[in-house]
Amino acid sequence: MGVLRLLLWDQLSASISCLKDCDKARDIIFIPELDEMATYVAHHQKKLVFLFSAMRHFAQTLKNEGFVVDYLALDSSQNSGDLSSEIQKALNRHQLTHVIVTEPSELWLQDKLFELQKAGYQVSMYQDTRFLCSRQQFSKWASSRKQLRMEYFYRHMRVEHDILMDGANPVGGKWNFDSDNRKPPEKNMRFPAHFTMEMDEITISVSKLVEKRYGHHFGDIHPFYLAVTRDGAKQALALFIEERLPYFGDYQDAMIEGQAWMYHSHLSFYINCGLLDAMECILAAQEAYYNHKAPINAVEGFIRQILGWREYVNGIYWLYMPDYQKKNHLGATRSLPEFFWSGKTKMNCLKQCVHETKQHAYAHHIQRLMVLGNFALIAGLHPDEVNEWYHIVYADAYQWVELPNVSGMVLYADGGLLASKPYAAGGSYIKKMSNYCQNCAYKVAEKTGEKACPFNYLYWDFLARNRQNLQSNPRIGMMYRTYDRMNDEKKIAIKRDSERFLEELK
Repeated sequence: MGVLRLLLWDQLSASISCLKDCDKARDIIFIPELDEMATYVAHHQKKLVFLFSAMRHFAQTLKNEGFVVDYLALDSSQNSGDLSSEIQKALNRHQLTHVIVTEPSELWLQDKLFELQKAGYQVSMYQDTRFLCSRQQFSKWASSRKQLRMEYFYRHMRVEHDILMDGANPVGGKWNFDSDNRKPPEKNMRFPAHFTMEMDEITISVSKLVEKRYGHHFGDIHPFYLAVTRDGAKQALALFIEERLPYFGDYQDAMIEGQAWMYHSHLSFYINCGLLDAMECILAAQEAYYNHKAPINAVEGFIRQILGWREYVNGIYWLYMPDYQKKNHLGATRSLPEFFWSGKTKMNCLKQCVHETKQHAYAHHIQRLMVLGNFALIAGLHPDEVNEWYHIVYADAYQWVELPNVSGMVLYADGGLLASKPYAAGGSYIKKMSNYCQNCAYKVAEKTGEKACPFNYLYWDFLARNRQNLQSNPRIGMMYRTYDRMNDEKKIAIKRDSERFLEELK
């Protein structure tokens, strides 16, 4: 008897573990489009078009290779929209009793499969080998450490996989070239054209379906330019290595108004859904360095994002869930402001980042961390609402990657399990790393008053509000000493302006 091999919407890889021993003559590959997937958070419309179109293209590829595919379309009259129900119906339809699936990337999906097991169904979950560190390996690495820090995990992974290594030493003499990757933007910078793929008939059909069913969701479908096939994703990787990687390191923290893509890779869309393999991206970048096509600071910085950060947050997610999603170390309670959806705010940096997010389902990591995330942190926005927003709006977001980044890196809601300090900053950081302040209604040079950049006084108010939780942190102790040297008049102005701004925040 054959088995039912389940593929979820972020498992679009021919080398996925659940297909490794697939018997084309007996096994059925089941790929369901589900309303439950589209609405457990109200995903960005472009994200839904991307994933559903990629699913349909991948199913066609499998059929062309001789696999038997049972594909359940979103608009099928027989589709209940529920994963558990549709798996049971597929088993009955094909007279099968056994489901094989690669480990789901999100806990709620894994829980659904456990429920099927409890109901008497045979469910086998294979390790997700698309991650280079298994959940068990990460847990073993973490068990011998008092504190978990990405930098040391990253070094471990470099050695383990022999990436950018010169024997026992890192290539270039340093593990991390981040200090070389903080150049501010230059005037009149020009960037390569962004990678685009034209919509084919499948994608056009999916876009109409998404617009009809989920047109009330956040985000713009058009223009649509994402690759939805393995071949398209490989083209995107090759173009990044050739045109963007050489300058990626220098300007990876820079932000320019009207320039969403800059020198970033934009490959996380494809890596996180399976169209690209993490190691193939790492090896392509490493090869560019050895062939003298990109400098070490760019190549190391790019590889660190995948081999270090991506693997680390996945490990953190599975190590600490389900309790991790409940953490609120700083006791933040404020609701998410409306401008996170509309972009209607006088703060130009936030307006630019929200508008680009709405249009592209994308913003680069500094926009996410040091503009949108920085504001969420110092304004005291509730982790649940901030997590949901990040999960909704980005096409590369799944809970495993979004939750540790937001609760750990952005909001410090986990109290330092992931990051060693809160990433809070005043307006001067944004001014240094962007040109956003030039067209802002506020004045970044003014520290208090109605014309002052809100980041300036909110930053100090954040430190004052959270002193009990933060003052013992050695990485921000100097800032408390600076605050303590301020005169009472300045402290009163900071508190007054912050209370006024936050009271008006809707």
